[in-house]
Amino acid sequence: MIDRWFAHPLFVEAMTETVRAGLEGFAPEDRGDVVIVFSAHSLPMSVVNRGDPYPAEVGATVHEVMKRLGYAQEYLISFQSEVGPVPWLGPSTESVIRELGAKRRRNVLIVPVAFTSDHIETLHELDIEYGHLAKEVGIANYRRAPALNDAPLFLDALAEIVAEHLASGEACSLQYGLRCPGCTNPQCRDIPKPVAPYRRTELGA
Repeated sequence: MIDRWFAHPLFVEAMTETVRAGLEGFAPEDRGDVVIVFSAHSLPMSVVNRGDPYPAEVGATVHEVMKRLGYAQEYLISFQSEVGPVPWLGPSTESVIRELGAKRRRNVLIVPVAFTSDHIETLHELDIEYGHLAKEVGIANYRRAPALNDAPLFLDALAEIVAEHLASGEACSLQYGLRCPGCTNPQCRDIPKPVAPYRRTELGA
C-alpha cells in the first residue's frame, strides 16, 4: 500500500516544472503580475470534519512547490468539482476566479494540483468552463499549467516511490494505519493480506 507522497521531492519537482511551463505562457512583462491559483478537487465538509488529512496535504504540496519557485509569485489555493446540496471545502475555484476578476487581476495561472492527468475536470471544467468565466469577469490572460500526464520527471517520481516502498519491507507508511477520528467506514485503512505486519489504529467508530 503506497500512500502519502504529496511532499515526495521528485513529485514536488515535477509539479514545479508544470508551474514553470505555465508561467512561460505569459508575456515576460506580465509574469510578475501573475496570480497562481492551485486548484484541487474539493471534499464534502462532512469528510473534512471527520479529520481527513487531504486539505493539509494539498497545502503541503503547494508550500513545497512555491518554496522551489522562491515564492516569486502571489498564489492561492482553491477547490473545484463540488456537486450536490451539502457544504463543500472552499473557497471554490469559481468564486476565486470571480473575485480575482472583480479585483481587476488580469493574469491568472490555474494549476491542477491534486490531479495527475488530464481528464474532464482539467480539459472541460478548468479549460472551457472557467476559461469562459475568466473572460466574462475581465481576466485577460487566463492559462492552465499542464497536467503531469506522462512527464518523464513524474514517471521517475512514481518509480522512485515504488522502489522506496519495496525496499522498506513495510506494508505501508506508519501514518496510513491511523484512521480519522470521526471515521464511519469499518473497512477504512484495512489491507487484505498485507505483505508485512500491519496495525490499524482504531480511533474511529
